[in-house]
Amino acid sequence: MTATRGLEGVVATTSSVSSIIDDTLTYRGYNIDDLAEYATFEEVVYLLWHGKLPNQQELSAFTKQLAENASLPEEVINHFNAYPIKQVHPMAALRTAVSLLGLYDEEADVMDEEANYRKAIRLQAKLPILVTAFSRIRKGLQPIRPKADYSIAENFLYTLTGEEPSDVAVEAVNKALVLHADHELNASTFTARVCVATLSDIYSGITAAIGALKGPLHGGANEAVMKMLSDIGEVENAESYIRNKLNNKEKIMGFGHRVYRQGDPRAKHLRKMSEKLTQLNGETKWYEMSVKIEGIVTSEKALPPNVDFYSASVYHCLGIDHDLFTPIFAVSRVSGWIAHILEQYSNNRLIRPRADYIGPEKQAYIPIEQRM
Repeated sequence: MTATRGLEGVVATTSSVSSIIDDTLTYRGYNIDDLAEYATFEEVVYLLWHGKLPNQQELSAFTKQLAENASLPEEVINHFNAYPIKQVHPMAALRTAVSLLGLYDEEADVMDEEANYRKAIRLQAKLPILVTAFSRIRKGLQPIRPKADYSIAENFLYTLTGEEPSDVAVEAVNKALVLHADHELNASTFTARVCVATLSDIYSGITAAIGALKGPLHGGANEAVMKMLSDIGEVENAESYIRNKLNNKEKIMGFGHRVYRQGDPRAKHLRKMSEKLTQLNGETKWYEMSVKIEGIVTSEKALPPNVDFYSASVYHCLGIDHDLFTPIFAVSRVSGWIAHILEQYSNNRLIRPRADYIGPEKQAYIPIEQRM
């Protein structure tokens, strides 16, 4: 056996959910460029779960199911009030809340296909409201009930702020949700599949995936990007800041990706949205700073930006708290996690790789009184 660090280059399973071939990302064979340009997030969720885009009747029925399952149990809302609000990160709160949802689902441990689909609907519908409810509670505000006739993007913004969202804000969030929905066998998706391959329940799989997404080398990267932009502060400071980091061989967050060689195909869509939003709200410095950083890093390190880089300035310009950036990622990616979990259940085999042992061998047991 030969060990491969980080399983790089290892093909661990087959899947029909999404693909990354020649730097092109597809969901069920549909190019991400077309989906980002034309599709609603609800259409993409349906596509990931059913293997086809819905017709109008199917989409209407699907969105109705999601709307009917978006409200949270009072017990979960009350539980947020018991969290150490000043110190808990929203991703930690989300991880705990999803696990808690399983306690109030009578079908949590029912493993037939129909029950798992019903749980999938509940999870997709409730995750955005979990994020916005926690955000409001920690500010001393009451959670807001989602509107039945709103899309997921609209309801996320509405239940976060209590205000009717603008068309451009809805467009931005919808586009971000579409772009983050799935990404082949990424760390959190692999975590979810490993978990449910034991025939554990879907709530356990999603809780495990959220734990993996929380890390700064995965979903937490966009929050780290915004921290970097905030530290730089002004466009004229960008070059010296980045060159200093490069000289010290420090990692620049939001650049490079293991599975892409010519660049992340999702990044260009959020780059355009960042330019549009920063112009609209008069904060063009965030876009200009990002473009300058991209130029330096791409020139010096040949590393193009990934999806996290421009999503940071997009979310910031929407007035979203920086520590909510990764939970938004989870609101989207739960659609892909569920698609992979359902696929894993449908043709399951326990995922149990081996390790290349490099420790000491042939150790002799020494009684405790003789040990040094």
